[in-house]
Amino acid sequence: MKKRVRFILLWSAIISILGVPFGQVEAAPPGIHTNAVGASLIDVESGRILYSEKGDTPMRIASLTKIMTAIIAIEQGKLTDKVKVSKNAFGKEGSSIYLKLGEEMRLHDMLFGLMMRSGNDAATAIAEHIGGSVEGFVYLMNEKAKMLGMEHTHFTNPSGLDEGDGHRSSPNDMAKLTAYALKNTVFQDIVSTKIKKVPNPNEAWDYSWLNKNKMLSLFEGADGVKTGYTKLAKRCLVSSATRDGQHLAVVTLNDPDDWGDHARLLQYGFKYYPLQTIVKKGDAVEGTPWVVGRTFSYPLAEGEAAQLTRKVALVDPASMEYRLAERGTLQFSLNQKSIQTVPIYDSTSPLLQTTSQSTFSFKEGTAYQETWLSHYGYICRLLVQSLFTVSESQWAD
Repeated sequence: MKKRVRFILLWSAIISILGVPFGQVEAAPPGIHTNAVGASLIDVESGRILYSEKGDTPMRIASLTKIMTAIIAIEQGKLTDKVKVSKNAFGKEGSSIYLKLGEEMRLHDMLFGLMMRSGNDAATAIAEHIGGSVEGFVYLMNEKAKMLGMEHTHFTNPSGLDEGDGHRSSPNDMAKLTAYALKNTVFQDIVSTKIKKVPNPNEAWDYSWLNKNKMLSLFEGADGVKTGYTKLAKRCLVSSATRDGQHLAVVTLNDPDDWGDHARLLQYGFKYYPLQTIVKKGDAVEGTPWVVGRTFSYPLAEGEAAQLTRKVALVDPASMEYRLAERGTLQFSLNQKSIQTVPIYDSTSPLLQTTSQSTFSFKEGTAYQETWLSHYGYICRLLVQSLFTVSESQWAD
């Protein structure tokens, strides 16, 4: 009995010296191994990278490129528009949905072929339709990458084919892009579809496409995203899954066991980094007469909740935000690193009526600070796009 008491006292002393309360020993998530050269696991809601291997190393990404192609087309195109297949698109090498020369297909339908069957012909046709030319569309891709803070990315084509040098992205950059794209309901619907039938103007039967992404059937809750392969890039995969309201996405580059690795990484994220609600919209801000303007959720490992800190920053009373009853922001940090800023309002503010609950934000690239030169470049791009579009329509006719 005395030995037992001495042991408890000794253990209590050790815990006290280490500064950890007795009975509350924090357990960090265990390590995890993959077969990928590069990998990244991201929480879609918050944008927090939960795991990465060579996360910021630029690598070949094969058809994962089409994630960017799709989201640009969805955001900048009209889904009901007819996309005409040029000679350049018709003859594109690699994976194909076998579009005919001169064939016209709704942009929305072609996007299913792009993402489900990885059609390089679809990628080229969409690029020419949206950007006026492949070159014009690639410009848009790189602009979008900078806007999203994809600092280790450069696109040279809309398909991911190994054409020339310099077409690269990193695991973390592709995770950021995927999380951004999954916020779009059209994109989300396309990448989660297992089978799709599309009208075929050339035959008596419809196109029938089966999604190449086996994760949709292999993993419970899987809802995306894209497969990829070239001889140089090897096997590449982006997958996503939703469980108990938490949405995770995984990127692996050059991974011979991608299906297995994705299942393990998704399970790892759900188990060790569950999404937790930190504050809810309308909650009172302690010590102030104001309320939280937006729900904020964040994935936290065991013990991390105790490391969260928050502080209130006030807005200028002469600002437009103040006139709309915004009184400041609630700034959250984890281990002294800023992770999110949430607005705080008067309880009567009309801004509390907005429905958006997204907490995902990106660091904007410094090249995208608005200047007279960038504005002039944007106008020139639109002019070039218009000229290319006219030229292409004359050729196609």
